[in-house]
Amino acid sequence: MTKLKAPALALAALLALAALLGFAAPVLAQGAGQTGHGSQILLSLFIVFVSAQFGAEASSRLKLPAVVGEIAAGVLVGPGALGWVEVNEPLQVLAEIGAVLLLFSVGLETRVGDLKKVGRVALQVGTLGLILPFVLGALWALAAGFAPAKLLFIAAAFVATSAGITARVLGELGVLARVESRVILGAAVIDDILAMLLLGIVTALAGGGRVDVAQLGLVFGQAVGFVALIAFVGTRLSARRGSAILDGPISAHSPLTVSLALCLGLAALAARLGLAAIIGAFLAGMVAAETRQRQQLERQMQVIMAFLVPFFFVVTGAQVQLGALGSASALCTLAFITLLAVVGKLLGCGLGARSLGMRSALIVGVGMVPRGEVGIIVASLGRSSKVFSDEVFALIIAMSLLTSIIAPPVLKLLFARLPRGGDDANAEAEHSLLSGVDEAGHGLAS
Repeated sequence: MTKLKAPALALAALLALAALLGFAAPVLAQGAGQTGHGSQILLSLFIVFVSAQFGAEASSRLKLPAVVGEIAAGVLVGPGALGWVEVNEPLQVLAEIGAVLLLFSVGLETRVGDLKKVGRVALQVGTLGLILPFVLGALWALAAGFAPAKLLFIAAAFVATSAGITARVLGELGVLARVESRVILGAAVIDDILAMLLLGIVTALAGGGRVDVAQLGLVFGQAVGFVALIAFVGTRLSARRGSAILDGPISAHSPLTVSLALCLGLAALAARLGLAAIIGAFLAGMVAAETRQRQQLERQMQVIMAFLVPFFFVVTGAQVQLGALGSASALCTLAFITLLAVVGKLLGCGLGARSLGMRSALIVGVGMVPRGEVGIIVASLGRSSKVFSDEVFALIIAMSLLTSIIAPPVLKLLFARLPRGGDDANAEAEHSLLSGVDEAGHGLAS
């Protein structure tokens, strides 16, 4: 008998498990409700985790980012569709931990020294690529009648680029050595840092009904001070003494446990200051990135994130009410805000990269379009803060997914039309900047 290949066996097993889940979940859910709260929680965890794996596998085989499949799986098993899972407190806690670890991993790929290498063009791309989408998002929110503080939160969802999705596509194309790729990856890091700062400000302001200059100045100073203290002072101290601190305890796992403690501690501190917890996690990753144990931490984090990060994306999808997108007006709005999100990045980032030439500037603009996990995190924060209605939440999630689906094939087409080759100098150094972000956890990219 001819042996089946491993990928075929894996797919067959996953399909069988999905079919079993489809038949058994409604019955099990009814039985769990009768036997106790603990079994209901375990069943919810089982359904969420398995559906995440199936969604990610299906999405990857369709050449789409895995995050698309995981969120789609959440929509399917959530109350808005099959109703197999109710988003309860244990799931919300796991989802929040997953988001915190996701941003810690992105920070772990962000080194201050790498930011200096990509230069002025990447800084221009990252800055202009943040300003224009934010302005366009704010104008749409203003036209939709949102209050100023909530308007800023909505605009923040238009801002940050998904470094993982873009890095994965560039790696698959084998173009990481090209100047366009180096600018995209460097600008994505700068974009992330600026977006985290912006998110910290709007999160603090969202609690109030209006924006006053004094409060804005206080929040801005607080956010800038926190980010600057950790990102620059903290990373310098870590570069000098961090490695010794991580190796201080006698446990073989001490670098990981100390780093996770730092992640949770800075996340809690950021939340206490009125900022988003993910900002503290991101900065903790930057601090850990300066130690010699960085690569070891990256490998160890992959295993942890493979379990926890999918909960964030599936739970996010489960909170989407499909009915909110069921009207023609909602679909038109979705098309419009997706267009704004694409145009904002194309024009802003393209303008920042204009010194590279028209075609290269277009490539940089397209490479910065995917919102992916970052836009989804902002949407989730907006919903938990009562800023977003069900319809706005669904629109932001759908916009983030559409930009993540649209950009990769366009990027492949544009690079295919360029002559082969490019500047191979410093390719290895630039590859280390962000090319491994997608491997930090299941759900960043396909």
